[in-house]
Amino acid sequence: MHDTPTHIDLKRDEGLLIEWADGTTSYYTVHYLRKMSPSADMRQLREDMDKNPLAVLPSGFGSTGGAGTPLTVTDAGPVGNYALRIEFSDGHRTGIYSWRYLREIDPDQQRPADTPES
Repeated sequence: MHDTPTHIDLKRDEGLLIEWADGTTSYYTVHYLRKMSPSADMRQLREDMDKNPLAVLPSGFGSTGGAGTPLTVTDAGPVGNYALRIEFSDGHRTGIYSWRYLREIDPDQQRPADTPES
């Protein structure tokens, strides 16, 4: 299965590097992981922002870990053999990142919506 990691390297203050079974690698910054959390509240916030780019973000959203400190990962661990649970220094801890979801949000694989597929 290509959605299975063969190696995971998490640097809590920088990001997550994943090497996949198909030989590709993906890198996600801590800020990007927080922004793209698959939790219900973050999905709703992304939908609201797509509809209204001027939507007001929650106070201190994703910019700091509280008290002005940089956003970091405070804890992470496997969820069965299908996902990774990540907790952030801003208190967000409800995101479970399945391997498939991480492939879908890979920043290197993102294209603008209006770009035709090749």
